[in-house]
Amino acid sequence: MAILKSVGSEADNAARKDDAMKLEKYSMGIGDRFAHQGRAQLQAIARARSEGIDVVPVWNKSHREHLATKSNPDSVRAEADQAVQALSWDAAYYVDADHIGMQTVDLFMDSSDFFTIDVADAIGTAPQADDLKTFVDRNHQYVGMLEIPGIDAFEITREQIEAIANQFLHAVREAGAIYRHIEAAKGSDGFVTEVSMDETANPQTPVELFFILAAMADEGIPLQTIAPKFTGRFNKGVNYVGDVDQFSQEFEQDIAVIAHAVQEFDLPGNLKLSVHSGSDKFSIYEPIRQAMAKFDAGVHLKTAGTTWLEELIGLALAGGDGLALAKEIYITALGRFDELCGPYPDRLPSVDVLDTWSGENFAAALRHDPSCVDYNLHLRQLLHVAYKVAAEMGDRYLQALDEFEAVIAENVTANIYERHLKRVFESE
Repeated sequence: MAILKSVGSEADNAARKDDAMKLEKYSMGIGDRFAHQGRAQLQAIARARSEGIDVVPVWNKSHREHLATKSNPDSVRAEADQAVQALSWDAAYYVDADHIGMQTVDLFMDSSDFFTIDVADAIGTAPQADDLKTFVDRNHQYVGMLEIPGIDAFEITREQIEAIANQFLHAVREAGAIYRHIEAAKGSDGFVTEVSMDETANPQTPVELFFILAAMADEGIPLQTIAPKFTGRFNKGVNYVGDVDQFSQEFEQDIAVIAHAVQEFDLPGNLKLSVHSGSDKFSIYEPIRQAMAKFDAGVHLKTAGTTWLEELIGLALAGGDGLALAKEIYITALGRFDELCGPYPDRLPSVDVLDTWSGENFAAALRHDPSCVDYNLHLRQLLHVAYKVAAEMGDRYLQALDEFEAVIAENVTANIYERHLKRVFESE
């Protein structure tokens, strides 16, 4: 008979929570497809720190991206360490094993100290009947009105708890198995744990999040960030698509739920929301900032692949061979549109139009500045996924990054500092 139970005693779980590496209140995931912009990325965070915006960097790169660029997790650790040494950075920093599962986690074990455990694919798989009953019985006390400080109460039924467990309990059990596998290799105090459920079709409601956290506590997972699926579309590298007011309400509810769950289930006190594909979601940055201030909450913001796009902007602005290479990448990507973009709409400049562009024209179309009449959302989406084209160029592309490092770095630093750090984390 399989019974859902806490991995250890309450004392064991408390010790695990207290011993764990503690992630700071504000953190930013900074992806770098080609491991060339670590110093430029850190320069933005160092600048923010000098102005009172205290955010720690988390370098991240997924197994899928490593396959596309023919790199390995050790390269991310090397990039981060080199940037830290070059800038004499004396605060915390992390290297994230991004979106790992049991099949890929061992590849990241030596190089990472932050693990994003992705169990989205397990959502919807029914748990064993005994596990389901045990969980529902354990949480029967919440049937009725669930009072959570700071937000309106929720009415809870036993049937609702059962439906939530049917949807998420198996995924949480999988997260627990992966966590214990990492813990066995690195010890309980050697890494930060994040659980990701964002790459799924439907957003998780605040009530679902509450019972997901109850299940995480049962599994003994000392998670410090959780990445739910939010309402709206989070297409990578472009603005949020959805009802901003609805997002704002749900984000505040999720923060309140986490604060309550920390007390209710004895989860780590620094547990916070993680916003995946958070890059360039300008319309929700202000609601996020306001919610953090209202609840004195932290956040982990992942900026996805915007650094790669700033590389292309830098190449274009460099002119000459840099601009030619940026145009070549676009033309190749345009010819492989169906392969690269799938459902993205095709409203893109033709090759003939591209041929007339200067570096400034190319940069204006690609840079995420909605106030600019030349900005092209669709071009940006195509090139966001076209890093595979650059990867296929091998040393030719990497040599261009070295040749035009100065102009590229300037754009990488400005993007992270001006468009992300200041908008999300700067106080009024």
